[in-house]
Amino acid sequence: MLETNILTEHGTKLGEFGHAGDDHVVPFEVGPLDVRGRAVQLGPMLDAILSRHDYPEPVARLLAEACVVTVLLGTSLKFEGKFILQTRTDGPVDMLVADFSTPNALRAYARFDADKLAAATAAGDVTAEALLGSGVLALTIDQGTYTQRYQGIVQLDNTSLEEAARTYFRQSEQIPTDLRLAVAQLVLPGGRKQWRAGGLLAQFLPEAPERMRLADLPGGDGDTAEAVLDPTDNSWQELLALLATIEPAELIDPTVGTERLLYRLFHEHGVRVFDEVHVADRCSCSPDKIRGILDGFTAEEIKESTEEGRIRVECEFCSTRYEFDPADFVAVE
Repeated sequence: MLETNILTEHGTKLGEFGHAGDDHVVPFEVGPLDVRGRAVQLGPMLDAILSRHDYPEPVARLLAEACVVTVLLGTSLKFEGKFILQTRTDGPVDMLVADFSTPNALRAYARFDADKLAAATAAGDVTAEALLGSGVLALTIDQGTYTQRYQGIVQLDNTSLEEAARTYFRQSEQIPTDLRLAVAQLVLPGGRKQWRAGGLLAQFLPEAPERMRLADLPGGDGDTAEAVLDPTDNSWQELLALLATIEPAELIDPTVGTERLLYRLFHEHGVRVFDEVHVADRCSCSPDKIRGILDGFTAEEIKESTEEGRIRVECEFCSTRYEFDPADFVAVE
């Protein structure tokens, strides 16, 4: 007779199912629909990143969305490297950066104009589209020093990050892709607030490439009446219909969880989940890296960087402070 209380390598008993929990990206597959994807709920890690800078709520929400998109895409890398999401726009939040280093390190930072943000808040217009304004979203894959970076650029013109990500896949990878994001600030016992976010990314990957055909983007070479009206595969249409049923609360509710949400969506077809990827709040800054930058400064730059006899540097991502003696650096002539 089979012993049913033997533990698996994940600590669960045979016949039981372990849940990934917060801060773990769960890859999944829905075979009958030819769909693969990833889903995640970010909790304590995201809260630590956002709380460290004490961002205003609208800014924190935008950066949380950027973090979700970044971990969903970054954890798909099959090599040692980085995935970087960055916006540069003319809105109140003029820059967002989320940086994922394999296998699991995330850091993120937002820059905003306090006066513009206050004006937008007073006007009651703090949507993602209004806060970003016009500019560009850059999605960069960096495999290291001796390889060429791949970068996809998406125009942001009063566009949400969710919609911009869809456009990126449409124009860069030409893979039918849909994305759902949600962010909320929960009130915990005792009144303390905690940021949570969730997201689900699904891609249509049939064996027959012709089934992936979508209408071209407006203005593209294939932007003909026939291409625009060409119906998408029924399996993909069914997936879109299923994803449209997702409520934002389901993406962030810890009592639902990632696997339970996937079961709710795809139980009729059957959904297979793979080993989760833990994501950690971990910055790549270090004294040696900062020292290496300062080694390249000119004498004038060393002088300008010195205050009260010391050079003080603060990492914009993790807020770690570093202090150096100017005499330690040989200025570049």
